[in-house]
Amino acid sequence: MLVSVAVGFGLQNKIQEKIALFSGHIEVTSFNGNQSEISIAPIPSEGPFLESLLKEEWITDVQKVGKKHGVIRTETNFEGIIFKGVENDYSWKSFDDYLIKGKLPDFNSNINEVLISKSLANSLNFELGSKAITYFLKDTGKYNIRSFKVVGIYNSGYEEFDKGLVIGALSHIQKLNRWKSNEVGSLEFFIDDFSKIDLYTTRIYEEVPSELDAVSIKDKYGEIFQWLQLFDYNVYGIIGIMIIVASINIITALLVLILERTQLIGILKSLGSNNKSIRKLFIYQASYIIGKGLFWGNLIGLSIIFGQHYFRFITMNPKTYYVKYAPMYISWDYILILNLTTFLLCVFALWLPTLVINKISPVKAIKFQ
Repeated sequence: MLVSVAVGFGLQNKIQEKIALFSGHIEVTSFNGNQSEISIAPIPSEGPFLESLLKEEWITDVQKVGKKHGVIRTETNFEGIIFKGVENDYSWKSFDDYLIKGKLPDFNSNINEVLISKSLANSLNFELGSKAITYFLKDTGKYNIRSFKVVGIYNSGYEEFDKGLVIGALSHIQKLNRWKSNEVGSLEFFIDDFSKIDLYTTRIYEEVPSELDAVSIKDKYGEIFQWLQLFDYNVYGIIGIMIIVASINIITALLVLILERTQLIGILKSLGSNNKSIRKLFIYQASYIIGKGLFWGNLIGLSIIFGQHYFRFITMNPKTYYVKYAPMYISWDYILILNLTTFLLCVFALWLPTLVINKISPVKAIKFQ
């Protein structure tokens, strides 16, 4: 049960974290954007609505970004890309875990530095320091050409996003689209509690001007999050089955214990003990067995969880699960709740076999001895 919860919730949190890495938790765009992944119509990057929202404690960060289609061409190959422009104060911390080569871009030193994915680097045979000659289509049908320097290569394991994403300076998008310095493609909001994302999306939507729209990643990538919800049913199903199995096992053990002590029950009854006090005696003994089982179960389960968390010996197919190894969700809250719930339910189930004690006759039990 511990491992099931740790893996199930760990996968959910890790995939949510990866999607938020590329789109934020809640994205504010123009209604004229037609829900396109590319920034079509600009929105203001400042205003009373943003000042008001930034006062909310549940908003942890806001990123100003812009996206544009492009093509990177080499002497032997070419690839279509999505160029994501970000500002100098972009929160790069989220990319630290996925950076496999080089460094993160520093637009203060070189505005042409970019970060690309491992899959794109392999496709174009790019290494650190390679020049990425990129073509951006203009409205006239001609191209704007930009030369970027690859300073970092990352691999999030989420191929759908990694495949053609290039991260560089937002100023390039603003110049290519002829936007003003205070215009961006979208605003990415990050929140402190993902479980309240629907509520927070509504609050942001009510705060922004009427020409802007607020969409959560839960709605934007609905198919993925519907799939993630299935993990809840799997986890609850496994927990339910395991508790039933544990209850049946402890009931069987207690029945055997009672039948082996039939003579003792008869003697206790002949000495004046009532059924209730004798039942308590066996429940205390069975509770000790449950506690012993919980101790070894916790020892083995937590060893697997912490071992996987630090050494990552259980790998997964990233094309199917979007992660390369089984992530573990560790929280003492669910560990204590699982232990307490299992113990109480098993103890509650013990009352059923102790009813056999009521039917044991002292005379027959002693005579049998």
